[in-house]
Amino acid sequence: MITGSQQQGPFVEAVARFEAAVREQEPEQAERAFGEMGRAYRDAAPQEMAQAAPRLAALLPEVPPGPRGTIAVLVGACVESGADPRPCAPHIFVELAENLAAAGEFAERWAETGGGDFPDPESGEVDPAVFERVGPEAALAWLSMPQWEMACVAMLSDPAVRTALDGSLRARLLRGIRAVAEASGHEFKCLTYALLVLDDEPLVVLHRPTGTGYRMRMSGIGDNFQLHTLLADVLVGGGHVPGRAPSPQEAAVCRDAPGQVHTVGSFNLVAPGGEWVWNEGTPTDIPVVDGVRLLVLDPPAYERSWPSGRFFPRMTGDLVLERVLDAAETRYWLEGCEPPK
Repeated sequence: MITGSQQQGPFVEAVARFEAAVREQEPEQAERAFGEMGRAYRDAAPQEMAQAAPRLAALLPEVPPGPRGTIAVLVGACVESGADPRPCAPHIFVELAENLAAAGEFAERWAETGGGDFPDPESGEVDPAVFERVGPEAALAWLSMPQWEMACVAMLSDPAVRTALDGSLRARLLRGIRAVAEASGHEFKCLTYALLVLDDEPLVVLHRPTGTGYRMRMSGIGDNFQLHTLLADVLVGGGHVPGRAPSPQEAAVCRDAPGQVHTVGSFNLVAPGGEWVWNEGTPTDIPVVDGVRLLVLDPPAYERSWPSGRFFPRMTGDLVLERVLDAAETRYWLEGCEPPK
């Protein structure tokens, strides 16, 4: 007798057929199973997605380049529906590295064959002339970059995935993205920012007007707009420094609440050398001094407002105050800081 735990729904059954067809190199059967997976996914139960995601992720190296990016997106969709990203992420990241290398080849061949505007990978339109010009694998790598971006952001929204990602692989991925971006002018900003997210990262914050300092720790913060709001919540809302405190809702949407809420800036974020740390950047823009990221807060140079929230809506962020620095510590840090430029 088949028990409930042994039963497989239509989605997992379609995945099994797709696995078999890919491994047996039966393109017509694989294409048919591919279509069945897409249809069955819409009604798949969470437990089906939990079973399917790691199987599809492990299959990626054997999937032909054409549908490979789509399968990566499907893995990401399963993760966003509750599947565990940890067994899936290593396969996604390795394949992203390979795809970035091929996208780099695309950029080189594009330049060698006359240059010009790059085809828009997000348009959904495929010009056969692009394939003829640079070759099918290079063209597919370039055109599938948005799919790999979606899949990787889904993985990186989980803190366990981010902390488990090998530092050398992370650096390799960032180098590959930057090389492709410099050649093509296409940023892939979401992918870059997701790879730059810091977790359990120490931060020393100096409030120059009051001469006070604070030791903090940040995790899961996608950009400096989010960090700015959380700094104001902890310091102004916590009664440590004067200024405008964000409302509870403004702070909540920067941690784990859904949605966005209009907010107004409370500080000017400044690096120890006096350079502005722009809200549009990420916390990795904050320089490391004596082994810790060091940020200076000055009064806002002008009023800035923005929709408060998270750059990555599925990524939980936090900033916690560990302790208030004593006067001697604060003076030590401030003496090494330049006025704002």
